[in-house]
Amino acid sequence: MDVSGKKAVVFGGTSGIGLAAVRQLAALGADVVAVSRDPSKATDLPDGVSTMACDVLDRDGMDELLAACAPIDILVSSATGGSRAIGPFIEMDMDGYQASFDKLWGYANVVRYGTHHLTDEGSIVLVSGTPAQRTKPGQTSLGSVGAAVEQMARAVAPEIAPKRLNVVSPGQIDTPMNPLEGEARDKAYAAATANHVIPRAGKPDEVAKAIVFLAENDFATGTVVHVDGGWILGS
Repeated sequence: MDVSGKKAVVFGGTSGIGLAAVRQLAALGADVVAVSRDPSKATDLPDGVSTMACDVLDRDGMDELLAACAPIDILVSSATGGSRAIGPFIEMDMDGYQASFDKLWGYANVVRYGTHHLTDEGSIVLVSGTPAQRTKPGQTSLGSVGAAVEQMARAVAPEIAPKRLNVVSPGQIDTPMNPLEGEARDKAYAAATANHVIPRAGKPDEVAKAIVFLAENDFATGTVVHVDGGWILGS
């Protein structure tokens, strides 16, 4: 797919990995819509990128938004859907664990309703996370949700062909989701990645390049591309 002139809709497109994908798609000439719950907070969007508001858990609102944007060539979601529970599973608040799956339900809504508004050659790309493949202590919810997202993509991809569905799985990425600042932020990422093959946090742009690759590559569907500095290789 030559993305120039194509219509792209990016959920979670006003921050972090989603924003990086918006910028790269726009730079390649795509007509991009960045979607988030509150797009008024968006900063540094490229010229020509439009914004729309939507909660990925609002099925009716999502269907209306996608219909308004149709026909869509590229559909991306990096929206988390809500909070994520972290910590030992046997001590975990189970409401928090259940709420972590809002990411899965949000992605399911994007695929379920977005497919109907996608061109026959269209591409959907979701963002999971490397805990789906190698879960470190305290990451049970992240691993559970990520694995569910990846399996959903493998199951659905054959159903929607020739439309394509793929997943990018990032590792530790330096995004605004991390509330730490300054030296504390640097130390946290250094500790988290010390035993990785590439011992540093990744950048949103590095993940976004994989998103664009999957959007462009007409021979990729039902697959997962890892951008994780070697996280899943272990140490």
